[in-house]
Amino acid sequence: MRESMDDQQQTFEFGPTDSPLVGKVKGDRNTMRYNFFSLRREKETELPRYDDGKAWIEVVGTKHGVASIWDKELLVYSASLIADKLNRGERPQPRITFTAHDFFITTGTTPGGSAYERLEESLARLKSTFIRTNIETGGEGEDRGFGWLDEYKILYRRGKDGQKQMRAVELTLCAWLFRAMVLDKHFLTYSPKYFELPPVAKRLYEIARSGPPGGFRMNLSKLRNRVGTTQDLRRFKAELAAYSTHKRSLPDFGIALIDPRLRRSLDKGFPKPAGQTPLKAWMVAFYPTSNVTTLAPLETMPVLEEDDLELPETEPSLLPAA
Repeated sequence: MRESMDDQQQTFEFGPTDSPLVGKVKGDRNTMRYNFFSLRREKETELPRYDDGKAWIEVVGTKHGVASIWDKELLVYSASLIADKLNRGERPQPRITFTAHDFFITTGTTPGGSAYERLEESLARLKSTFIRTNIETGGEGEDRGFGWLDEYKILYRRGKDGQKQMRAVELTLCAWLFRAMVLDKHFLTYSPKYFELPPVAKRLYEIARSGPPGGFRMNLSKLRNRVGTTQDLRRFKAELAAYSTHKRSLPDFGIALIDPRLRRSLDKGFPKPAGQTPLKAWMVAFYPTSNVTTLAPLETMPVLEEDDLELPETEPSLLPAA
């Protein structure tokens, strides 16, 4: 199915669309802090259960597979449209209508036949993925479980050649996600570079962005669970090391690996301990790169354990001053 040139217009016979996106790309903090999505292109029908003693998440798919981190871009885009409405003082609804053209522009996707096919497949996975969690939004939980979308429609017409031409996409967000956006209002701005990142880097960025704005530390093993990767700890640590040495980079954030044994040794004036530090003992620090000169020492940054530290009411800017 292809989108016709007329679909770049924002008003159709069925009414106005919620696109184009005017403001910045935003997402809700819950789906940034925790992983609900597959990080693989290959189909997965179930994700490992997440349970940190406070929050737990179970995700199961159907024949379409579990929704992936690339499918999540539709939810991030939807959250951005809702944030636009709230900023304009309008009352948003869980049903959103938009053009594929605007979605592709926002996420940096090249329009084409395969892009429209992938969009349809993403909608199917978001609708069929089943989530159970004890994480509440808007002061309410969902004991019954839920899918990301209650329903979706692809609105089209027939061209002269008889082929379907996509006119717009209409989707209805689940109550759990809509409450997080409208009642909790924990919107955080995404860097436009987010859409260019590989899967693990996407999750590292989201965790960094949703944590304490001045920087924080997290245990390597606990971070791996938050990211949602199935890599063994050694490979995961090696990937983080690449980001800490600037071979790779995250938008607006730096990463540093901290050997706790070495730190304690230096503090007490002892030589470096012999042998290797157990992988599970390593710590990972995230820090904003916009004000590195004013940062506190990495070893004194707050430790982000299972019980997250709360963000201030006003969202700070982590972008360098113009």
